[in-house]
Amino acid sequence: MNKPFYISTAIAYTSGKPHIGNTYEIVLADAIARYKRLTGYDVYFQTGTDEHGQKIEEKAILKGVKPQEFVDEVSLEVKRIWNSLNTSYDKFVRTTNPNHEKVVQKIFQKLYDNGDIYKGKYEGLYCVPCESFFTESQLVDGKCPDCGREVTHQSEEAYFFKLSNYTDRLIKYIETHPDFIKPESRKNEIMNNFLKPGLQDLCVSRTSFKWGIEVPFDTKHVIYVWLDALTNYITFLGYEPGNENFSKYWPADIHLIGKDILRFHTIYWPIMLMALDLPLPKQIFGHPWVLSGEDKMSKSKGNVMYADELAEEFGVDAVRYYLLHEIPYANDGTITYELLIERINSDLANILGNLVNRTISMSHKYFDGVVMKPTKFEEIDKELITLVREMPSKVESKMNELRVADALDEIFEAYRRCNKYIDETTPWILAKDENSKERLATVLYNLLESIRCATILLSAFLPETADEIFRQLNTNNRYIDSIEGFSGMDIDLKLNDPKPIFIRIDKEKKLEEIKSKKQN
Repeated sequence: MNKPFYISTAIAYTSGKPHIGNTYEIVLADAIARYKRLTGYDVYFQTGTDEHGQKIEEKAILKGVKPQEFVDEVSLEVKRIWNSLNTSYDKFVRTTNPNHEKVVQKIFQKLYDNGDIYKGKYEGLYCVPCESFFTESQLVDGKCPDCGREVTHQSEEAYFFKLSNYTDRLIKYIETHPDFIKPESRKNEIMNNFLKPGLQDLCVSRTSFKWGIEVPFDTKHVIYVWLDALTNYITFLGYEPGNENFSKYWPADIHLIGKDILRFHTIYWPIMLMALDLPLPKQIFGHPWVLSGEDKMSKSKGNVMYADELAEEFGVDAVRYYLLHEIPYANDGTITYELLIERINSDLANILGNLVNRTISMSHKYFDGVVMKPTKFEEIDKELITLVREMPSKVESKMNELRVADALDEIFEAYRRCNKYIDETTPWILAKDENSKERLATVLYNLLESIRCATILLSAFLPETADEIFRQLNTNNRYIDSIEGFSGMDIDLKLNDPKPIFIRIDKEKKLEEIKSKKQN
């Protein structure tokens, strides 16, 4: 039986269309999910939308529609954008789902009955966009430390969750589970800035707006959006004692989240789980931001880029490649049209596209597109074959650390080595000598088989590109176990005609085109 693997993204807040920075997370999660499926895991990949809260209520009023209509529309748009980047999620959840709402009420009741929730009064500084309360000392220049917007003083009756009862237990857990929060810098931030100075009890209900799940025993209160949103990771999995799906996949293997919501996922969520007597997720990975040039993306700055528009302009896999390869493991990455074009030209067109096109074209030119049996090996072949055979374990080691860009580098190293191998073996010279026919057949076999092996692994990252390469190779042998044998291209197989996979882009011309589209 395949080992279960549960990966989730944070659920997207339905306040508007997600930009490329928001989309990075779903593409990153998708590559990990696809890789795990490729290597034999039974994967459950969950994403979706977070649909309650004061900000949603206000936006719906401004638009003159009911909150439910507003979130229905935005949730559809989020799903459309996730689909436009070819993501393979197993479940797309929505927190306005009636069953989710019912289970959230049960959880709230249980925490209240256990004495973890009590009624009190809240007075504090509140940021509407972040749905968060802050103390005076947490503000930065008098503004929200997370988004930099104005905060307002609010006072209202509320229910509170006794975070303070669990602080020591959580600190001990983090200290004894070094892989729980990754990267290391995120763990240090949580320990030093929040846990060690001591936690205030968390406000978990509101009375100043209505768009939320009602507290079951006190209906003038709605459940605070974070308790509602965070529990999505278990409610849609079937959180009930003895539920087969829940028992199979919980605890989650990875919660993939943006670094800006780290506090909620590494403090509030683990404490809720402790209070519910449930195991904690195995790992919470706080990924960096994608900046537009040097700045954080914002509509007010006019520097927002959208995934669906980029995919239309450059192709889905070009955008996926950029996001997966160019955003560092622990530091913020940057995206611009110029950088995207440079990466397409250098890596996708020059290294990968050129290699596949040359190899299949030579096979057609010299052997009518038929895969010939390799019989005449030379010393120079060993380095290429060894590199290809070792590639799966190197990729696995990088993926286990969630160093996705480095894993992609290992695959592209094989494509680079193939290009070098062509220069070293000079098939066009071998083709001129009738006595070198066997050697030429071996060289081309080594190239075709290396491309096949590397493309098996590439399929987790660039699925459409991998499909097209396999179509041109005319093979369905896409099994990771076949790489070790280095004999997966069937002899006498007829290759399909070569077709360019990525074409070099004229940078200046393309930038001019984009500029003129934006002006129109």
